[in-house]
Amino acid sequence: MTADREPTVEELVEQMRAIRVGQFLLSSAATLASLAFAKLEAGELAEARLAIDAIGALVPLLQGQIDDEARRGLEQALANLKLAYASAASAASSGGSE
Repeated sequence: MTADREPTVEELVEQMRAIRVGQFLLSSAATLASLAFAKLEAGELAEARLAIDAIGALVPLLQGQIDDEARRGLEQALANLKLAYASAASAASSGGSE
């Protein structure tokens, strides 16, 4: 495929076949983590909680699908998000802004 034309359906199908689902889920979880941190900073706790819960649901699915270092990094990000959420929720309930 060259830069001056759109990919064909066949090329797109082949690209989809090449994607490893575990890597795609890891990428999705990383995007969710970034989104969750942004939502926490914005005080959108319900949105942040949804993203955190989604990451939590993905972590066990990734066992054996991604390398251990990537899994540990995701687990650490999830732990950091849970702590940040708890702090933000506590601040919101004690009179801070949500």
